[in-house]
Amino acid sequence: MLYIIGLGLNVDGISVFGLEIAKKCKKVYLENYTVDFPYSEGELREKLGLKKIFLADRNFVESEEIVDEAKRMDVALLVYGSPLTATTHISLINECKRLGVKYKVIYSASIIDAVAETGLQLYKFGKITSMPEWKKNFTPDSFMETVKENKSIHSHSLILADIGLSFQDALKQLEESARKHNLKLGKIIICQSLGTKNSKIHYRFIEEFEEFTGVRTPFCIIIPEKLHFMEKEVLESFEK
Repeated sequence: MLYIIGLGLNVDGISVFGLEIAKKCKKVYLENYTVDFPYSEGELREKLGLKKIFLADRNFVESEEIVDEAKRMDVALLVYGSPLTATTHISLINECKRLGVKYKVIYSASIIDAVAETGLQLYKFGKITSMPEWKKNFTPDSFMETVKENKSIHSHSLILADIGLSFQDALKQLEESARKHNLKLGKIIICQSLGTKNSKIHYRFIEEFEEFTGVRTPFCIIIPEKLHFMEKEVLESFEK
């Protein structure tokens, strides 16, 4: 049987049920290619009481080899946050259905839940997008098209930063993309390590972040749109 288990946002975030299942599985994998973890693999292994956790990169997960293993034994795939939110492993579920392999998804908290701490109303968010790390000859800015689309319907935009992307690089990419798309950015929200002991929320004009070095990974960016007075009141408490 294949178990796809959400880890939540911190090393203690896994559910009691998820922890019980992980401990009974013959093999446990950790999906490690979608987020900069706010804790080490060793800390997680200690928390789960496991001697061994196998790291699962993109090639392994997308090969669906894990489904073949689940035919013979109980296997767990641990995913940061909630397993079908930031990265949808729906292809694994489809493969399980096709091959008659039993599976179960065990959910936990995700960044989608945590951004509500900003005071923004979740139902006012538009499409979620992600910002990849730019390379020398690869500077995709399609995430800004999503921001423009969201702004056209007065919806907030949540931009998830890809693994390996530093805050200062993300800020430069955001500014360059906004200029290219003729989009004026006012105050933005930076959320750092939500759900952990290092959790912080910053609300400032984008220019004020240029010399700002205090943001740890994982982080995300929110471009707010028209604010309800209660949203405005909560957000202003993060300006300090």
